[in-house]
Amino acid sequence: MDEFWKERRKDAEFVAALQKMEPEFQAAKEVLCLRLAQGLTQKDLAERIGTKQACISRLERASYKPNLDFLQLVAAALNAQGEIPFAPREQAL
Repeated sequence: MDEFWKERRKDAEFVAALQKMEPEFQAAKEVLCLRLAQGLTQKDLAERIGTKQACISRLERASYKPNLDFLQLVAAALNAQGEIPFAPREQAL
């Protein structure tokens, strides 16, 4: 995995795309990174979970909010574990 990141950090377009992602798009970023690290195409991942490539594309672009069941399928297909972090909201002054 370290070699993957070393190579990706050399790709200015990849780094710029990751930096544009807002914190609320963390799931999209994680899916993208895990998929690429495993050498999978969007179509490969879609086939593993029984969906279409377009669905994976929308997930990675964070253009829709997937449900928890779908995210669990994606995590299992990527041999990963999903986590949902909770943090206190900033208090209004």
